[in-house]
Amino acid sequence: MPLSTSLITGPDGRNRCAWSGTDSEYMRYHDEEWGTPLIGDHPVFEKISLEGFQAGLSWITILRRRPAFRQAFADFDIEAVAAFTDADVEELVGNAAIIRHRGKISAVISNARATLALDDSLSDLVWSFQPKPLHRRPKTLAEIPAITAESAALSVALKKRGFRFVGPTTMYALMQSAGLVDDHVEGCWRAG
Repeated sequence: MPLSTSLITGPDGRNRCAWSGTDSEYMRYHDEEWGTPLIGDHPVFEKISLEGFQAGLSWITILRRRPAFRQAFADFDIEAVAAFTDADVEELVGNAAIIRHRGKISAVISNARATLALDDSLSDLVWSFQPKPLHRRPKTLAEIPAITAESAALSVALKKRGFRFVGPTTMYALMQSAGLVDDHVEGCWRAG
């Protein structure tokens, strides 16, 4: 039963951000992953890749296909993905278990190569754009922005380094999911 347009009470009695809905996998993602600090090049690369695939789609679509994405992209091993060839791209375009968008598939590969070319770690680069001080806790979902100055700056920084499918909205979604910001709304059990 919805408490408001921003919160929903799950079958376990916990109040959650309403976007998590009633799907068990989405609730698990909300409870265990979204907004939890993600550190390290491998997990940050995977999240950037998945956020790029999400552009124009719902996150639950990506979440349900994450095991297939992991299998298709060598568990997002950066060096392995950077070595993918045109033949690998063709195989991925034919893989019905993932999103078969040639541009997004190619972006993951070029982003792996761009990651390897960085002077510093990808994780450190991304975290250098964490807003300071952290913004206040949103009272409603309507208060959560789609783009911030920091997500726009992160987008520019990554694009300068050769990354693709890293627009400012996608980068704000990354900041939320990777814990650079905490957008759990007031009343959500995860709100600290």
